[in-house]
Amino acid sequence: MTANNNRLTIILSAAGLLLLLPLVAMQFTSEVNWTLSDFVIAGILLFGTGGLIELAIRKINQVSLRVWVILGILLVLFLVWAELAVGIFGTPFAGS
Repeated sequence: MTANNNRLTIILSAAGLLLLLPLVAMQFTSEVNWTLSDFVIAGILLFGTGGLIELAIRKINQVSLRVWVILGILLVLFLVWAELAVGIFGTPFAGS
């Protein structure tokens, strides 16, 4: 059980560190201008993705299926991120 908790700690720490990147960048340049809602949405995406990946690792025993599920989770993350960032699909979800 300790290995599972260590893995979860690493995943959530990595998500937290990724959230620190724009915060630090905002201190040095005006090109990065995130609001509180940007950090909340990014946190939901990162921590949610990390949690789903951890769930897939714990619950799926077949390695090939586990890899495909994790790749699917990451694909959904990147598509949602791209839609929120630049509206590649033009949905109301991105504010277009």
